[in-house]
Amino acid sequence: MNAPAPPLVSIHGAHSGEFCTHASDNLEELVQAYISKGFSWVGITEHMPPTKDRFRYPDEVDAGLDAAGLYRRFARYMTTARALQKKYAHQITLYVGFETETYSGAYPFIDQLVSTFAPDYIVGSVHHVKDMGIDWSPATYKRIAQRLGGMEALYRAYFDLQYEMLNRLKPQVVGHFDLVRIFDRAYHQRLQIESIQRRIQRNLELIKRLNLIMDFNLRPLARGETEPYIARPILERVRALNIPVVPGDDAHDVATVGLHIQEGIRLLQKMGFNTDWRTPL
Repeated sequence: MNAPAPPLVSIHGAHSGEFCTHASDNLEELVQAYISKGFSWVGITEHMPPTKDRFRYPDEVDAGLDAAGLYRRFARYMTTARALQKKYAHQITLYVGFETETYSGAYPFIDQLVSTFAPDYIVGSVHHVKDMGIDWSPATYKRIAQRLGGMEALYRAYFDLQYEMLNRLKPQVVGHFDLVRIFDRAYHQRLQIESIQRRIQRNLELIKRLNLIMDFNLRPLARGETEPYIARPILERVRALNIPVVPGDDAHDVATVGLHIQEGIRLLQKMGFNTDWRTPL
């Protein structure tokens, strides 16, 4: 007799155009899409607002939004997400959280956001290295690597900052662990460098000690990349440490709700991961 299929879940999902400038559709539409596709539970994890104007994303700058306005938008997000959590409770379990940043001054601001808005959980992510956004564009990515002294230096700095973030925030979920490879076609070779391997292993052992969940982020597949975050060589180490991994679609519109989730589940099953998914609470 075949075992029942694992439930559809997303631990890192539901960015919407209502509250994220580089997304589209409104949050309720995304929630309805998750329901229509049979999801058991979903974590809604919008980006935190910036501490200062200088840390806005380029699309936020282009939209003429300032840090104060983005804070107000974030407050509306939390209110809206809580209302949807109640409205659809009989159809789906929603966890309301947010995704963190790691630039200067972020940590005390995150403490303030947690105290003010009481999210169900936070996703600990690194999008900046030395206060520069690494996932904005290939040109920006290359420029940051050059400033740091090359690609290996960028990877080292990224994983060192991630280690600091994990120790400081102890987030319930670790977001897209190896985002640093986003514009690096040679990342498989890079991941074999001893100084980088040491940092990856150190960070994974900390995640294990802190009993955190790792986001198996499938958004790269939606962009035409060949594998999710976490890359297979790292995922094998994660499995060896028996760290819980949960799929995340990182949806940015209705069209990407649940995209590649089944593919991600099959891969995790094949590698022997536990698919009795741990929730972020």
